Amino acid sequence: MDVLYVSLGSTAGLRLADDALVGAIERAGASVRMARAARQPDVRTLMYTDWRWARAARAAARDALAGEEPRAILYSTITAALLWPRPGAIRFDALSTDNRPGRHGVWQRAVEQRRLAAAPLIVPSSADVRFPTGVVVPPVVDRSGPVDGPRDVAAITYATNPEKKGLDRILRAWAAARAGGEELVVCGVEGTDGGGVRYAGRLAVDEYRALLRRARLYLSGSRWEDFGIAQLEALADGCVLVCLHGRGPYVALPLARALDQRLVARDEAGFARAIRVALDDPARDYAERAVPLVAPYSTAAVDRLVAERLLPALLG
Repeated sequence: MDVLYVSLGSTAGLRLADDALVGAIERAGASVRMARAARQPDVRTLMYTDWRWARAARAAARDALAGEEPRAILYSTITAALLWPRPGAIRFDALSTDNRPGRHGVWQRAVEQRRLAAAPLIVPSSADVRFPTGVVVPPVVDRSGPVDGPRDVAAITYATNPEKKGLDRILRAWAAARAGGEELVVCGVEGTDGGGVRYAGRLAVDEYRALLRRARLYLSGSRWEDFGIAQLEALADGCVLVCLHGRGPYVALPLARALDQRLVARDEAGFARAIRVALDDPARDYAERAVPLVAPYSTAAVDRLVAERLLPALLG
């Protein structure tokens, strides 16, 4: 076996990203086995959450290593590597140093530094000046289908982690901005419909992407974004991205500014105004101009990165 890929898989987005990268490794001609952590129950604190998932990733890696001797190990997310049974390359969107402040990352931050120092290769999802020799491999984001159909949904958002995704800020801005029968569809969480808001709950990927292809706007109020896959998916499927400025790697944020600076707000009042501008006065050829901006995240582009840079760095 060339590569043992240790997947945390704690969210649907992570599982899809891991599946896509494993596929790219296989298409590049390397043999790869995925060891995925067992699902963990929701617990109260981030410290305990990370410990449970790190322990599950360690168990998955140990089981795989008991019967195989890979040429390289690639841990997907820093959490998957925190309790590793053996050093390996680390792929991550964000680090505990960045998104686990104060007591939330009291043990993770210290362990993380030791793991990063011992890792033979760092594989960030977006450029990170702290790792100038790392190999940047973004997650795959492809268009999901035809985007020239009717746009009969005014706005959509994805909010599986409502606090992080800023759902409260989105709902307040939508209440201030909406007019007539305009409706915001909230995906990923349950809620009570009303006031121009409809909750779609957890959807299969195909159902969610089909909704994106019907939506005019994608609203993002994130307080922190590790990468911003949902926003890139929205751009790929022809939505106009309206967002509040957020912290983190958040690669979709500069793309949103490049496409229409009016639609990136600094406060909730500005967010509400931007929503109204996007509905009433959308920028010309917005969806067409977004196509080349998301092209670097396509399957073809990531396949080239994996074949030309990642595998040579992993396997020597």
